[in-house]
Amino acid sequence: MEEFLAEGKCKLKLVKGDLTALKVDAIVFYAEPSLALGAGFGTAITVRGGPSIKKELEGLGPLQTGQVVTTNAGKLEADYIIHAVGPRFQEDALEEKLRRTVENVLIEASRLSIRSIAFPPMGTGFYGIPLEMCAQILVETLRNFIQPETSLEEVVICVLDNREQKPFAERLQNTLQEAVI
Repeated sequence: MEEFLAEGKCKLKLVKGDLTALKVDAIVFYAEPSLALGAGFGTAITVRGGPSIKKELEGLGPLQTGQVVTTNAGKLEADYIIHAVGPRFQEDALEEKLRRTVENVLIEASRLSIRSIAFPPMGTGFYGIPLEMCAQILVETLRNFIQPETSLEEVVICVLDNREQKPFAERLQNTLQEAVI
C-alpha cells in the first residue's frame, strides 16, 4: 500500500489487490446501464457478495452514463456498493463523462456520510478506457473533491497488477509534488 496525498483529514491511497476483499464503507463498481452483474468483476461481486446484491438491483436500471445507484454489499467486507455507469471507449466527450461519473460517485458517498471508499481503475477493463486517461481524471477529480468538510477520511484506488499500478502511482506522485509546490 502506498499513501500519496492527504488533503485535510482525507488520505488517498493506492493498493494492489482484490477490491471485493477491502474493508471499506463502500466499493465502486463500473456498471453497465442495465445494472446486470455480468462477467469479471460483476461475477466476483455476485459470488462473494451473495444474491442479495443482484436482487436489490432488480428494477433500478437502466441508468444513463454518469448516473449512480447504491446497494448493500451483501457478504463483502464493505457496507455498500456504488454502481456507477460510466462511458465506453470512443464515446463522444469521454473525459467529461468519466469525470462526471466519478463526481457523482463522490456526491453519493457524501450523501451517505461514507468515511472510506475504494475505486477500481474506472472502465479500463471491458469498456476500454485508457489507463493513463483514467488515472489522470480519477486522481484530479478526487483531489478537487476532497475538502475539509467532506465525510471522506480515506479514498483507495485498488489496482489488480503492476500494469494498472504504474500510471496511477505516477499520477499520484505528480499530484503530491504539485501540492507541495
